[in-house]
Amino acid sequence: MSIWEALELMNTLVDESDPDTQLSQIAHALQSAEAARRDNQPRWMILTALIHDLGKYLFFLGEPQWTVVGDTFPVGCKFSSKIVYAHYLKENPDYHHPVYSTKYGIYSPHCGLDNVHLSYGHDEYFYHVVKDYLPVEAAYIIRHHSFYSCHTEGQYSWLLNEHDVAMMKWVKVFNQYDLYSKAEAEPNVNQLKPYYMELIQEFFPDKIKW
Repeated sequence: MSIWEALELMNTLVDESDPDTQLSQIAHALQSAEAARRDNQPRWMILTALIHDLGKYLFFLGEPQWTVVGDTFPVGCKFSSKIVYAHYLKENPDYHHPVYSTKYGIYSPHCGLDNVHLSYGHDEYFYHVVKDYLPVEAAYIIRHHSFYSCHTEGQYSWLLNEHDVAMMKWVKVFNQYDLYSKAEAEPNVNQLKPYYMELIQEFFPDKIKW
């Protein structure tokens, strides 16, 4: 399937976890990309803003929304109170586990996020779909853009290595286009499509494996 075909498929999905908009995913994708474009961000950043949520394709493979959307967080160490709806995590057996409930759990300080198990969702799935086509910064943003307790709340900094610290700066740049570009004005898909088709073709072949 092509990237644009996936975007059109997303047009039938409204993310139930998103309190900021009731628009379809393609509308949110175009809003995010257009905001990055207005700020003269690099072309890879504009593309990342356009495609960052395409991992929600998992929903169409039969996964319920709660397993696909929403925040991600580390497992195998103490849950941060800054995780969205953290109080529900008290129902997780790991919350009382003698190892997993400790600060470092199964990890060592500054081991790097490549060595950390994050809760699975659309970020991790889509990262593996597109990582071979994109600059490392773009792939990192896609993989970690829902890790809000870290990049927005400042938690779990002890997990980050030098590479993560450098990459998180880009995640924070991206975050403004993900969260703060949302409005209820629907983008004109037909008007914007030629520009974004050309942008997609710059990085991706006609079809990729999903």
